[in-house]
Amino acid sequence: MKPFVPDFVFFEPRALEYPLGQKLFEYYQDLNIPIKETTSHNQVRGIPGDTELEAYRNAKRTLVVGLKKSLKFEPSLPSAEYALPLATGCMAHCHYCYLQTTLGKKPYIRVYVNVDEILDKAKKYIQEREPEITRFDASCTSDIVGVEHITGSLKKAIEFMGEQPYGRLRFVTKFENVDSLLDAKHNGHTRFRFSINTDYVIKYLEPGTSRLDGRIEAANKVAEADYPLGFIVAPIIRYDGWMEDYETLFQKLKSGLNYTAVNDLTFELIQHRYTMSAKKVIESRYPNTKLRMVESERQKKYGRYGRVKYVYPKVQAQEIKDHLSDLVHRYFPDANVEYFT
Repeated sequence: MKPFVPDFVFFEPRALEYPLGQKLFEYYQDLNIPIKETTSHNQVRGIPGDTELEAYRNAKRTLVVGLKKSLKFEPSLPSAEYALPLATGCMAHCHYCYLQTTLGKKPYIRVYVNVDEILDKAKKYIQEREPEITRFDASCTSDIVGVEHITGSLKKAIEFMGEQPYGRLRFVTKFENVDSLLDAKHNGHTRFRFSINTDYVIKYLEPGTSRLDGRIEAANKVAEADYPLGFIVAPIIRYDGWMEDYETLFQKLKSGLNYTAVNDLTFELIQHRYTMSAKKVIESRYPNTKLRMVESERQKKYGRYGRVKYVYPKVQAQEIKDHLSDLVHRYFPDANVEYFT
């Protein structure tokens, strides 16, 4: 899959004070990609589009280069203690993605050039919890692998965390472009995870991402580079034939994965959920979506700050958990299921 190239690039003024910002400015200038200045990412203006949908699609092709000004890291349980903020936004068009609502009307991709400051803050968080291990997830607000060819920040974070006795890094991706990360000195401190799903979900609900075979091929490269490897099956969606399709998924993973090279394999299982605000946004941006969101078929789950999410009823959720857990244990008996949610 070809790496993402933006159609439009915006720079925050202070971004050019950092070597990475200057490098990106010169790079996109040489490519003759339109460059504009913005006072901040909240003030981006001039993304074309005659309709809201057209403007949204153009925004997904827009890159904003700036600074991560707030260095207070958000929690990221159950995956990690903290989110590591290296980028925000994603070029893919996964219909169900929670970024649909958290990014609101600003779905453009933001990369941060003050990487050293971000990593210095991560070190302080690690020191506060010593001798406990502190885990960071670099993919909470972006598919960080999808922008790695732009910034190189992920490799820098991997090697930084490789030097931390009490620090660990993890991230998840739907992209196969991993070659630049294979020689990173990770020292086993970074878990490289791939999001996988059935052919139906990938085809209809994950436009703009690598296909399953590309993800599995990339996972083999990662395993051979001796990274701890994981797979996130998410979101698990019930539709006609879902049980058979998820078994087919595990059959393909079993036959395609070089299991002898795998180090410490983990699985995370996440059922589909949505909020009413997410449903409204998704249906406006993807009016022909095959993602079924019917409240009468779901039950309410209350999250942080009283936020209401719609998940599968308990009996159906238990069926999902039992079926997917059984598939993991049958096809990968040595793997660990970290959680189901």
